[in-house]
Amino acid sequence: MDELKSIVKGELLENEPMSKHTTYGIGGPAMAYITPKNRLDLCKILKLSIQHEIPVYFVGTGSNLLVSDDGIKGIVITPAKSLKQLKIYENSIIAESGVMLGRLVKESIKRNLTGLESLIGVPGTLGGALVMNAGAFGGEISNYLKSVDIMTMKGQINTYNHNDIDFSYRFSSFNKDEFILLARFELKTEKPEIINDKKINASLGRKTNQPLRYRSAGSVFKNHKKYAAGYLIDNAGLKGTKVGDAEISTHHANFFINHGNASASDISSLIQLARKAVLEKFNIKLELEIQTIGFNSDEFTIYE
Repeated sequence: MDELKSIVKGELLENEPMSKHTTYGIGGPAMAYITPKNRLDLCKILKLSIQHEIPVYFVGTGSNLLVSDDGIKGIVITPAKSLKQLKIYENSIIAESGVMLGRLVKESIKRNLTGLESLIGVPGTLGGALVMNAGAFGGEISNYLKSVDIMTMKGQINTYNHNDIDFSYRFSSFNKDEFILLARFELKTEKPEIINDKKINASLGRKTNQPLRYRSAGSVFKNHKKYAAGYLIDNAGLKGTKVGDAEISTHHANFFINHGNASASDISSLIQLARKAVLEKFNIKLELEIQTIGFNSDEFTIYE
């Protein structure tokens, strides 16, 4: 830790509660929570972690993340608050991974650029959005992506073109030990009124369908190819089910909310309950959409 502190030029928080860095407001302490100052700082941190065999986890603003109550035995690195450059030239956008998705969407809309407006209101950073191929109301972040720069654990910078990356529903083929530095997009110009209509429809859909007043991590499960996950959980009779201070939302059954003092184990119990009930009733295995850190590998396993 002393050696780590000596090389970090950005912000390093030791034994930092992850509850401060997730939208759930849940999570035990990370050994070190680091916001690198720049690429050189990041490179040095990654090389040191390899040298000392310290586990490293990359996160954005924790908007799609459930962290164990036991915390994280390793380093957490985030681009939020540091890698935030955003440049727009006509139809081209270059954005660093720490840029908030909401800012990216709003700045493109201001310039009458279409393609990202369906993502209005989606929380988190661009880096996190790319890793999970964030999408809403028919649009996905990867649709207009041209290329991405990443840094390997050895500090090497590589560029991937869109065709080098596999994208599908809430999935990308980025390696877990690759840190996304920036992305380039090519959007199309559109009439302001058409863009505005798309934005309003997406925003209204989110406000109508999602329990935005409560702490959550968005959709817990990926939708099944035939049925929405919320529909399956609702029809398994679980809407409003509570464990501790966590609840399966009565507004949208694929949102598990924290009423204030929920633990990760409360959310985990609801996840297992929902998966088991949906499997028993529909013979469908729900797949997690939220990312999890610090849990045992079999924590969310359901046994038939």
